Amino acid sequence: MSRNREPYVSLLLYQAFKWSVVSPILHAYFKGRIYGAENVPPTGPLVVVSNHASNYDPPLVSNCVRRPVAYMAKEELFKIPIFSKAIQLYGAYPVSRGSSDRTAIRAALKYLDDGWAVGIFLQGTRTPDGRITDPKRGAALIAAKAKVPLLPVCLWGTQAIEQKGSITPRPVPITVRIGNLIDAPSSANKEELEALTQKCAIAINSLHDLGR
Repeated sequence: MSRNREPYVSLLLYQAFKWSVVSPILHAYFKGRIYGAENVPPTGPLVVVSNHASNYDPPLVSNCVRRPVAYMAKEELFKIPIFSKAIQLYGAYPVSRGSSDRTAIRAALKYLDDGWAVGIFLQGTRTPDGRITDPKRGAALIAAKAKVPLLPVCLWGTQAIEQKGSITPRPVPITVRIGNLIDAPSSANKEELEALTQKCAIAINSLHDLGR
């Protein structure tokens, strides 16, 4: 039987990490602005789709949607004892390099069945300016299989956070915009998945065009 809420211990860890680390950095260091938070369902399974321009994006998205978001992470990270347990509680799930897409899909579906929000970068990789140019159908496929809605989220400005040769993030202005829910596709038909994927990409890029 599926649940409509993330595990209590994960919620506690999320709140602790959010208020002690992510939120202060977002608002004080990055001068973060958040729009559309009222569009986020507070409970229940959800596929969060966003653009991707920096390694800071996953915690920023999770912070702004006000609930834990499960993202796939490199298998190597789960070999670090304390860190492994922390990121698992926070919602990360391991995917080994070279593994099939089916492995990642099964893991995402398990989190959705347990009531989590699952985060997926629509293009699958970082883009230099934060805009989506080549969206992938994976998010739509997962939403179709789980029969859950998608939530488009746009990160603006994160491409400037990381500077080559430096481990210190640059204090650049960040804006996060959360769009309206998009219903799950009625089937896993290729054409329908493609149409929904393009709809998500247009929604995110439109939010990106609004700028700061």
